[in-house]
Amino acid sequence: MVRRIACLDNLRGLVMILMTLDHTRDFFSISHFDPTDLQKTSAALFMTRWITHFCAAVFVFLAGTSAWLWAAKRGPAAPVSGFLAKRGLLLLLLVVTVEAWAWNFRADLRHVDAGVLWALGWSMMVLAVLVKLPLGWVVAIGGLMVVGHNVFDGLKPAEMGWFGPWWSVLHTGDDIDFGGGFVLNPYYPLIPWIGVMALGYGFGHLLDAEQWRKPRRLACLGGGLFAAFILLRYSNSYGDPQPWQAYPDPVFTLLSFLNCHKYPPSLLYLLMTLGPALMFLALASRPIAVLQVFGRTPLFYYLIHLHAIHGLAVLVALVSGGPVAVVVGGGIWQKDWPAYYGFGLPGVYGVWLLVLMMLYPVCRWFEAFKAARPQWRWLQYL
Repeated sequence: MVRRIACLDNLRGLVMILMTLDHTRDFFSISHFDPTDLQKTSAALFMTRWITHFCAAVFVFLAGTSAWLWAAKRGPAAPVSGFLAKRGLLLLLLVVTVEAWAWNFRADLRHVDAGVLWALGWSMMVLAVLVKLPLGWVVAIGGLMVVGHNVFDGLKPAEMGWFGPWWSVLHTGDDIDFGGGFVLNPYYPLIPWIGVMALGYGFGHLLDAEQWRKPRRLACLGGGLFAAFILLRYSNSYGDPQPWQAYPDPVFTLLSFLNCHKYPPSLLYLLMTLGPALMFLALASRPIAVLQVFGRTPLFYYLIHLHAIHGLAVLVALVSGGPVAVVVGGGIWQKDWPAYYGFGLPGVYGVWLLVLMMLYPVCRWFEAFKAARPQWRWLQYL
């Protein structure tokens, strides 16, 4: 019988908290530009965005790990393929319903923003097929996807004829215009994320063995990945479409070194994030109460935190005379946020802490609600 592993919930809870910071910045920051644009950003703004890069990589990786542990807990006859397929379909349904409403506060299915739930959903459905193969094949396929996909960075959808839209979904993330106002924005391309989940599934097999849960083993594995990031990034030879460069200010040289490509996630982006994440597992082997609560209610937390942040943004716009129509009807995808509107970083961090304090008791309640009703099997999908 495999019990919950505290360090996994700690890590998952930590990235939920960091994710909330990123989405709070989306709605409340006065800096209406890409925080990783080194021509416009400050070091503090860059790092506020950069630290949240860990979220997507850890979400997808741990989803694969959890799939292995779910199956191990139930034994050889566990219907892991069916579970993954059903959960993947649920996530895809949420993309065009609950999540879409949370981001935009409007019910317009003509424009689908295919983000992290989209990547998780499709990756689970592909993993539902891959798990029928021997574990070594699953890991090998996942590793090939993660390590090799940057070979194809030069291929653009416009050059691929009828396969161009599929290539957007699989690798580049470019918008797909179907006409009549119907647009798909697959900014979480699937090939690398499927690979990450497959590798996470293999990592679950390691954690199934007690010796791999020892901090020293986890620290060595994570440290090895991060060392590989440093060496490969320094070489500027492969693994990211955006080479780093030297700046007159050494701080910005470091920021350039860290500024790896997320959409799609490059090999270097994944080494940079998953390496330290595994090292965190080594440091956080004992339960940390706040992280445990958030880490054991991830999908529930994800959906309600978007509504909470967006709702607060609407409230602030109402009381401050802000652009209510933009905040209510368009959310962060609108391009016409007034330049004057928003808070500096201290205000963003203040709202972030407020959101966390609001959500903690709600997640504690949901955790207790779920634990008290094991007969409600549908709750396992949340």
